[in-house]
Amino acid sequence: MGSRFSITVVSPSEELGHINIEEAIAEITRIEKMISSWDSESETYRINSNAGIKPVKISDELFKLIERCKQISELTDGAFDISYSSMDKIWKFDGSMKEMPSAERIKKSVEKVGYEKIILNSDNQTVYLKEKGMKISFGAIGKGYAADKAKAFLVSKQVPGGIIDAAGDLSTWGTDVTGKKWIIGIVNPLAKDKIVSWLPVVESSVATSGNYEKYVTFKGKRYSHIIDPRTGYPSSGIRQVSIFAKSAELCDALATAIFIMGKDAGLFRINQLDGVEVILFDNFNKVHKSDGILFERDP
Repeated sequence: MGSRFSITVVSPSEELGHINIEEAIAEITRIEKMISSWDSESETYRINSNAGIKPVKISDELFKLIERCKQISELTDGAFDISYSSMDKIWKFDGSMKEMPSAERIKKSVEKVGYEKIILNSDNQTVYLKEKGMKISFGAIGKGYAADKAKAFLVSKQVPGGIIDAAGDLSTWGTDVTGKKWIIGIVNPLAKDKIVSWLPVVESSVATSGNYEKYVTFKGKRYSHIIDPRTGYPSSGIRQVSIFAKSAELCDALATAIFIMGKDAGLFRINQLDGVEVILFDNFNKVHKSDGILFERDP
């Protein structure tokens, strides 16, 4: 998935712990083979290859994942959209851009994007991308989904506690070896060695998105590398988002979506959702949080 996974398990022996970790890695690898848009043997690759041509019958697991992706798209008014990979890549965040693309190029770049063009047939268990050139990708949800699946597998093996760290997207269960809650630190996006607050993560997950590493600035305005799939413009106004929920999959998707939706719309939407919380930093590095977040200063 182009990301580093770190797996921690609580185990009565080192040998059993290593066996559990290897089994979790195998599960993550299985997920990657299913959702990869680069692997010519994957179901996702077949879907993309048949865009605008014909529906593709897929496994129940992938069908349900795409169903949930479409539901999240509706929940976020399209800020989350797995068809985002249909966008023409006109923005560069490597320092080479000297001016913004024209409004016409930006508009054209998203012509093939749109979750409503992903047609699901539950009777035949098929998916069809309506336009040639359309593509789906699970880059904004795949790591969280894989973390959830690895966690579920380890729980089924009676592993009493652990953490799946999918490049910063965390899924936890149980407690550490001493019986204490898992504690995560919210870092200051302008000073990664400084913790703003410590928060317990109990049988829960967290995902973070930030723009402090990849962005461009035009006329004093900062534009993130996270592109709004509805407009083709980079998101602006937020520096970092951390989402807390039971599901790492949901955390992963919403971290991207809230970044795009912006502070006010994002906070409003999260406060409407049961069991989901957010901490975000705006472009002035001011901290904002949803109603259910209580900060703790010390671990």
